[in-house]
Amino acid sequence: MYDLLKGLRVVEGSAFVAAPTCGLYLAQMGAEVIRFDAIGGGPDFRRWPLAQNGSSLYWEGLNKGKKSVALDLTRPAGREIAQRLATAPGQDAGLFVTNFPADGFLSYETLKAMREDLVCVRVMGWADGSQGMDYTINAALGLPQMTGPADDPRPVNHVLAAWDLLTGAYCAFSLVSALLARMRSGVGREIRCPLSDIGAATMANLGFTAETALAGHQRPRMGNDIFGAFGRDFRTRDGQTLMLLAITPKQWSKALEALGLSAAVAVLEFELGVSFAADEGLRFTHRARLYPLFEQAFAQRTAADLAPAFDAGGVTWGAYQPLEAALDDPRLYKDNPVFQAIRHPSGLTYPAPGAMATIPQDPRGPVAPAPRLGQHTDEVLAEVLRMSSGEIARLHDEGVVAS
Repeated sequence: MYDLLKGLRVVEGSAFVAAPTCGLYLAQMGAEVIRFDAIGGGPDFRRWPLAQNGSSLYWEGLNKGKKSVALDLTRPAGREIAQRLATAPGQDAGLFVTNFPADGFLSYETLKAMREDLVCVRVMGWADGSQGMDYTINAALGLPQMTGPADDPRPVNHVLAAWDLLTGAYCAFSLVSALLARMRSGVGREIRCPLSDIGAATMANLGFTAETALAGHQRPRMGNDIFGAFGRDFRTRDGQTLMLLAITPKQWSKALEALGLSAAVAVLEFELGVSFAADEGLRFTHRARLYPLFEQAFAQRTAADLAPAFDAGGVTWGAYQPLEAALDDPRLYKDNPVFQAIRHPSGLTYPAPGAMATIPQDPRGPVAPAPRLGQHTDEVLAEVLRMSSGEIARLHDEGVVAS
């Protein structure tokens, strides 16, 4: 946790991945993030993966460092509290992150009538307001047909919810951008971030769409080959699988040296009349001729032989390992200062990350766990909405709020 955004109050009304990720990033940079949920939890409160006691490890992960208010959002009184929280006064408040529909009780027009300079960042599925989630947007973009073995026509869904995560990060950036603009002009605004537009624009930024438009068809699937460069998985003599990547001329030459392939590749270059060192695209074009040489070189050596040779030569490589092995990797988890072992609302203690960025000039604060559902209801109603203890007690008695 850092304090770069200390003093900001962000209210979050959301579920699933993208919007909670936005709030998480803001909280880890020091903002006070107040999340409101339905009493008993929203649609993601019990989402897998689950701990053995039924607690959602997913929810605990995405809501670290936030405050929690539990409201009956089916009733007008509960909805009014959500609106008042989103639009509460203060120079560093009036910042709202949500994936609720663009119309309804949390519409920008409704909230703007309560606070003119409100900054609202809204995660959407499709830009036209129709429902869409990461995997359905991904399917529409054609990526599942580009992913997987070349000889298998079935679509392959990616395990990582990339569009959700990119959207969450873009929303955090957008909120801070809109806040800076409000500080200069006094004007608020709504920023809509549909997963469909984040995905489509990212595909265009990476050249996928231009390539397809000009060629008339999308890129074919090619297994684990790295498109436009030299990279793939190779198996060693002792049965381990290593990933090798050679993009720059230095990476290429060092890989050849470590594998003892300089002479053999020079013969192939002479035969083809090319220079692989000069053009990474040629390594991709002629990968069918290069791969057998590399496969043979890997098959003659163990991973224990290759690792020090690769490291000494500055080769870009990595060993495939399961997540349970990665947990013991000092660079990833075991000795990584980003992680701290903390006790979570589930009652379990396990490592959790703080801010993913490291600021050498600033000390890291402790990683804050996710709240218990409704943990801060009374505190927030009293401090943000200035309700008296009697008013709060009445709302509890009426079932509008819960702790």
